[in-house]
Amino acid sequence: MFRRHPYLSAATFSYLAVVAWLTLSPQAPDQRDGPLWQLAVFLDRFSATQWLTFNDLEFVANIALFVPLGLFFVLLVGKRRWWLALALAVVLTSGIEWVQQFIPSRVSDVRDIVSNSLGATIGVVVTLSVAAARERARRRHREHNYDNYSQKR
Repeated sequence: MFRRHPYLSAATFSYLAVVAWLTLSPQAPDQRDGPLWQLAVFLDRFSATQWLTFNDLEFVANIALFVPLGLFFVLLVGKRRWWLALALAVVLTSGIEWVQQFIPSRVSDVRDIVSNSLGATIGVVVTLSVAAARERARRRHREHNYDNYSQKR
């Protein structure tokens, strides 16, 4: 798998390193300096977005963080084994949450497993949808070319 797709493998491992840095590096207990907190403060200024809390934004950010992993894992293991890509992502996020229990400044939360798994699921579904659309387009193109060739004979 890794030898067949060396660039994809490198991109996947690079993204996994970013995820590890974001999720496993020690962080200060007070997140008021972080970009999500600042976004929450900014959105609180507008009446239309005051309903969004920091927890909501964190949940959505966790979803977004794992969408690329669903995509990378499907591309690595193949469309037919999409379920393996999803299982890898769920095992990964469960492992991250387990390790976070032992990092004093981190908080392990079941909501993170749910949001990360949801993000990976979205990545898998999007990847499979794009692949299916490309395959339909290729099939139509081949049929169109075959029809044109048959008419010329």
